[in-house]
Amino acid sequence: MGMVGTVGLVLHPKRDSKKAIDTILSWAAVRGATVLGLPDEVDRIDCSAVAVNGDELVERADLLVSLGGDGTMLRTMRLIAGRGTPILGVNMGRLGFLAEIDVEELAATLSAIDSHQYTVEPRMAVRTTLAGSGELTAFNDIALARIPGDRLAGVRVSPSGQPFVSYAADAVIVATSTGSTAYSFSAGGPVVSPRVEAVLVVPAAAHSSFNRALVLPADEEVTLEVLPISGRLAVELDGIVVGHLVPGDSITVAAAPGAAKVVRLGTTFYERARRKLRVDGSVELG
Repeated sequence: MGMVGTVGLVLHPKRDSKKAIDTILSWAAVRGATVLGLPDEVDRIDCSAVAVNGDELVERADLLVSLGGDGTMLRTMRLIAGRGTPILGVNMGRLGFLAEIDVEELAATLSAIDSHQYTVEPRMAVRTTLAGSGELTAFNDIALARIPGDRLAGVRVSPSGQPFVSYAADAVIVATSTGSTAYSFSAGGPVVSPRVEAVLVVPAAAHSSFNRALVLPADEEVTLEVLPISGRLAVELDGIVVGHLVPGDSITVAAAPGAAKVVRLGTTFYERARRKLRVDGSVELG
């Protein structure tokens, strides 16, 4: 007996997913499996998937299929955070780090997963609590970012409650290994394998004499305090603004190892990183 009795769908808000959805529905019909989706997504595309709310989708799905790019994958991971349900990323556009396959490979991949012929890659999250929003989870990063037209982000960074460095920067980013190839990378942070459970603290466009990134173990919390010199800052969760902080405010960020499980069928992080980051264009000495 296969492992996939119920498939849950999470769709990109704009990209055309019809071919992929038709493939999933046909595959499920042959095997007597159920396909679920979120109401505003499956109603928009007029398909026969069963519309359920987010809680029911998470509770019932044996496999979640993300149809889109890295943004859709991150949303799927946040939806399922803390559960062992595997997530399959299907690339519907540009090459992403998190997507495993293209649409043409979907039917064969579903059969492989149903036959337990796959591995999972645990992904760490970072979490914080924000007044008025409760606990928030990110799989790429949590960032305190300067608001255009306002003053720089002045932020004191205290790992394990010990003040270490104060940055003046456009933003201060607390990233996971997954997020090391996203905002953190664009700010000059290191590329980190997702197998490394570490938290990166990276200043973007730092105006401080000390402008280096910090790499912290997953079992250490890090507190970010907004200094009196700072402007009002946006709190960004995987690139989405979820609130604001003013001088005197602070947040504490903690790691959540293994918060999501991503399906892998053979590709490696280094293969994906070479393609996405165009490492082939780097200098190689003969």
